[in-house]
Amino acid sequence: MSTLAERLGYAPDAKLVIISCDDLGSSHAANVGVYAALREGAASCASLMVPAPWAHHAAAMYRGDDLGVHLTLNAEHPLYQWGPITHAPSLLSGGGGFPSSIDDLWEHADAEEVRRECRAQIERAIVWGVDVTHLAPHLSAITLRPEFFDVYLDLAVEFRLPIRLPSTVTADRAGFPFRSLAAEEGIVFPDHFNHDWRPGSRDRVFEALASLKPGVTEIHVQPVIDTPEVRAISDDAEGWIDDYRLVVDNAADVRAAISTAGASLIGYRALRTAMRS
Repeated sequence: MSTLAERLGYAPDAKLVIISCDDLGSSHAANVGVYAALREGAASCASLMVPAPWAHHAAAMYRGDDLGVHLTLNAEHPLYQWGPITHAPSLLSGGGGFPSSIDDLWEHADAEEVRRECRAQIERAIVWGVDVTHLAPHLSAITLRPEFFDVYLDLAVEFRLPIRLPSTVTADRAGFPFRSLAAEEGIVFPDHFNHDWRPGSRDRVFEALASLKPGVTEIHVQPVIDTPEVRAISDDAEGWIDDYRLVVDNAADVRAAISTAGASLIGYRALRTAMRS
């Protein structure tokens, strides 16, 4: 069986890197930061949070960039909320938006409402003119719960899109073989993805690039420009601002680390092409 690198046209032991930007559409600061990372910096793709307040603005800024849909069922910031774009009572918290925690979502969410909401998010991105390249759940909310993973996988099959899957969470820990199930359906996903959501990515990015394994490795960042708005959203903002400095202001250092590792930078569009062929 061919490796993913071979399917992408590289040698079997090639090292390939995806630098992906999460949370496009979450704020004006994120929209400016993410597009700068894609167009001027070291990032190769991003994912759009369709229900978030600045998503339509992000879609208006789109110029054919490598964008996926960041399937969103949580609003984790206490003072900054967003909610479903469909009628989905089970996806609402007492505050009127999505649940803030994954556990709250898992306790109350109806699987069919999850399916309808996630499909609507993909379809809205397409209606907005986005050539969707992949799916990546926000906070991995539908990755590690079997009844919601079924939705994730079905939508990947329906829209013929590659997906993000963690590689640092084992099937035993998850309780089901999520990576094997996706592969059996012909869905493409990176070989390696570090399931780490701490704000601020500088050390993690350079450590990951220095220890790359053969295959496709996805490394996520969350770049934003420094504004009062984004600092008011969360105390984590300083880490996101440093992600911007990392992949835009210090993009040459990231590219040099990729080169030193003997790796090539790719995006999810390449995975979609391989999957669809």
